[in-house]
Amino acid sequence: MGARYRLGRPTAEVRDLRNNATVHEELLWRQLKGKRLAGLKFSRQMPIAGYRVDFVCRAQKLIIELDGSQHSEAIAYDEARTRALEKAGYRVIRFWNNDLTSNMDGALEMIAAAAPATERAPTPYPLPQAGGETVGLASPDAASEKA
Repeated sequence: MGARYRLGRPTAEVRDLRNNATVHEELLWRQLKGKRLAGLKFSRQMPIAGYRVDFVCRAQKLIIELDGSQHSEAIAYDEARTRALEKAGYRVIRFWNNDLTSNMDGALEMIAAAAPATERAPTPYPLPQAGGETVGLASPDAASEKA
């Protein structure tokens, strides 16, 4: 079988956007990549509904957009864009760049809260301790057997 047929995929354009990310996109990406936030898998600069979105968790249908000062002049465009993304089944959360830098923890909490808890990666049980050992807790099954 040959290479996958990729007609119309914006690979070069998206690669350029990723390689030339804004400072704010890089700051948020460091927190999202590798399932670092609540086990959610995010991708960046993905095409959805004819638009390029900053970050997307496809499993949760959740889009994160970062807005700089240029967005204050493009309110109508951003609203139409959000409607198109929502029509495609996605939830869109927007953050101003300065809000992200002044309150990264709050932004991360909002993003994690936007995803249903049942879809997140489970917490390992028992919880690992700092030296590689595990906390001496019984598993949930063992606890129910003793009761």
